[in-house]
Formats: sequence, C-alpha cells, structure tokens
Amino acid sequence: MSQEWNIRARGHVCTICQKPLVDKAIVFSALREVANGYERYDCHPECWKAMSRDWEPFSFWDSVYFAPVREEKKEPLKKEDAGELLRQLVTLDDPAMKNVVYVLAVMLERAKILVERDAKEVGDGAVREIRRVYEDRKQGDTFVILDPRLRLENLAEVQQQVVALLSGTKTLGEVAEAEGQSAAPEA
Repeated sequence: MSQEWNIRARGHVCTICQKPLVDKAIVFSALREVANGYERYDCHPECWKAMSRDWEPFSFWDSVYFAPVREEKKEPLKKEDAGELLRQLVTLDDPAMKNVVYVLAVMLERAKILVERDAKEVGDGAVREIRRVYEDRKQGDTFVILDPRLRLENLAEVQQQVVALLSGTKTLGEVAEAEGQSAAPEA
C-alpha cells in the first residue's frame, strides 16, 4: 500500500443498518483494508455481531460514541495546535514528514487526545512496517500512522522540527526540506 498514513472520520450512522448512532452508547469500529486505503465501519454492537462477512478487519475496537457538538465559529488561529497540524500533515501525505507525523501522534496520545487502538506489522519479507491506528477521543477520527522506528539520537531533531512548526518559526516546506536532507546519505 503506497499510503503511509491517512484519516478516516467516524460515522454518525450505523454502517450496516443506517440508523443514527446513539450518544454515549458503545459503538464497534473496524478498518477494512482495500486496494486504495481503508474503509471504516462504525456499527451498533448488535449489527456488527449479526453481520456476515468474508473478510477480517485490519483493526477492530469498541468505544463510546459522542454525538458531534456544534461549536460557535471562532476567529481562525494563526498558530496551529498539534491536532490541526497533524491533520494537515496527514492530508498532505508527504513521506518526508513521516517522523514529524509520528512524533505529533505520540504527543497527542500522551496528552490523551488520541488513543492507540491497534498496531499492525505489514509488508512481506525483509521490508516490514508497523502501522499504528489512533482514534481522536472527541471527534472519533481514525488515523493510520506509519511508525518510522525513530532512533533515540534522531528524536531531538524531530522534536525541534515539531516545536518550530507549532510555534510558527518554520514552514512545512522548510521542515520537509531539512528532513529530506537529513535522510539523504552522506557522500
């Protein structure tokens, strides 16, 4: 699969029966791997159990469904917060930013904004990757993030890049260029 990460929003109706999901009730969620990415299923528990399927989920979990709350429009923020930055980077799908994306996801997990739902080793032969499945606790969006297996000696540099992006002192282009240069082999 060519994508290193992506986002799948939580549904607000049961994928199977098409009835609305109930606020603060248990919902079963699953990711199904398809040719161009992942399909997400959000279902009432009884619908999931009754569903006949000839496929195994890539990842599966249950959680509490929170109905979306309509917020008043606020003034746009000039500096992005970590969640917004993660969404923007995932949407860009730039392999040069994989370390930054991973560190942001871990930061948000530590802040209890994201929860890791699964980790899958994928690939064949010597090239095996770990894809981590995170869910946004409030919004229910699912992120499938490549674990770049950062080495401890590289972590400080990536953390500096994340801080520079969050503080607005560097642009995405500047960080991606620096990341590309550090990944290039020395002559």
